Amino acid sequence: MSWSEFLLIYGLCLVAIVLCRCVPIFALKGRDLPRNMQTALFLIPPAAFAALVANDLLSPTMFDGGVWQGAMPLLSAAVVVVVAWKTRSLIWCALAGVAVYAILTML
Repeated sequence: MSWSEFLLIYGLCLVAIVLCRCVPIFALKGRDLPRNMQTALFLIPPAAFAALVANDLLSPTMFDGGVWQGAMPLLSAAVVVVVAWKTRSLIWCALAGVAVYAILTML
């Protein structure tokens, strides 16, 4: 790929990204969205985060190293869910997940 082709693709991607991010902001400025749309948009970040976490936790080869090796991330995630439910604090969730995983790897 030549530099001119690379710059053309880069420029087109830049224009597409700017349009996709800026046009809705200007189009919806000063308008109220319907309640159903607000609810749907509110659920996008947790759904995206859950998809990323599930992708890291669950894989077809997770139990290739043994049952214990495959279960450690799941046990850590379960502890994080309980801590999140109780504290609603990101820092406590991160600390609990790292601590439990470290303890499980030492066993």
